[in-house]
Amino acid sequence: MSVPPRVSHKRRAHITALPLYYSGNLLKKHSYETDFKKYFAELRGDGLFLYKDETQDTYTDMLNLLQLRSMHLASPYQRKMPTIFTLKMHTEEIHLKMDNPDTGEEWWGYIMTMVKKEIPSQLQLLPGQRLLLEDALAQEKMRSSQMEKPPLPPRPAYLLGAPTSAPPPIHSSPETLPCFFNVTRQEAEQMLRQNPEYGGIILRPSTMANNYALTLRQVTAKGPVMKNYRLICSKSGFIIQLETAVTVSSLQEVLEYFLERTEYSLRPYTPGDIYDTRIEVTLSDSTSSTQKNVLKAQVPPVVRSQTKHGESEYVDPDEHNLKTRAGCRTSARCMITEELHKKRAP
Repeated sequence: MSVPPRVSHKRRAHITALPLYYSGNLLKKHSYETDFKKYFAELRGDGLFLYKDETQDTYTDMLNLLQLRSMHLASPYQRKMPTIFTLKMHTEEIHLKMDNPDTGEEWWGYIMTMVKKEIPSQLQLLPGQRLLLEDALAQEKMRSSQMEKPPLPPRPAYLLGAPTSAPPPIHSSPETLPCFFNVTRQEAEQMLRQNPEYGGIILRPSTMANNYALTLRQVTAKGPVMKNYRLICSKSGFIIQLETAVTVSSLQEVLEYFLERTEYSLRPYTPGDIYDTRIEVTLSDSTSSTQKNVLKAQVPPVVRSQTKHGESEYVDPDEHNLKTRAGCRTSARCMITEELHKKRAP
């Protein structure tokens, strides 16, 4: 059952927290794609939000017009031919196609007005259309002046072309969160893939300016799976871009939400110290040499004696020596006794 457009419009206004200036159907493709895809588009603030159709409340894609460098016609303007614009962004090139050339003129006028904060002089609109555009411009200028923008996350070095400066401290910056890293999506996935024991959630800057992203690694029955989620900054905090968008007030609450939703089967990626688990004894050279110089116990040789039958038998050397010493002592006593008797004889 499809959702009425009026209900979807309210939900989109709540999710984006931005005023609507212009909307309509258009086609979009990247420079590396061959076919255009149809979207329902809304120009809200300085962002162009794209939906699969008019009943969808969570946008599929979003173009940050602050990254727009230029917008020009890709083909000569013709009354009965579709209008195609080429939008050159900081990191990519996008083509927008409008089947109605008059609608294309309005889209161009609204987009350039929101980017430049002034109405293009060469814009050709009817008086009523121009009044609506002037009202939208006044509203956008007021919004820009009053809006308290959330702190900007550090940008990836590959987007800036220079090393990124260290971000400011906690809740004004995600740097104090142990699982925040200034890495790209590919680098975050590689970190989770190579060190699963450190955790499964990484917060990082998004390729969209002023926004964040979350990369996680989940172990499923089919093996580990990498997932990436977009976190949109808004006046009320951060919007987790899911099928049903969720708004939280801080990045810490973003982490808590994902931990609860995964039933705490994941934990933030936090590299720790490596500890040994085995104890091995390594003898030093001095100890080895000392052990080599220790004298071995001397074992007296086995003495072979003859029995009265002429057969040899083994005798305990200690016992043999005791008997020999006892015999010697007996002989000595006898000799002393004989000498005493001789002296006493008359």
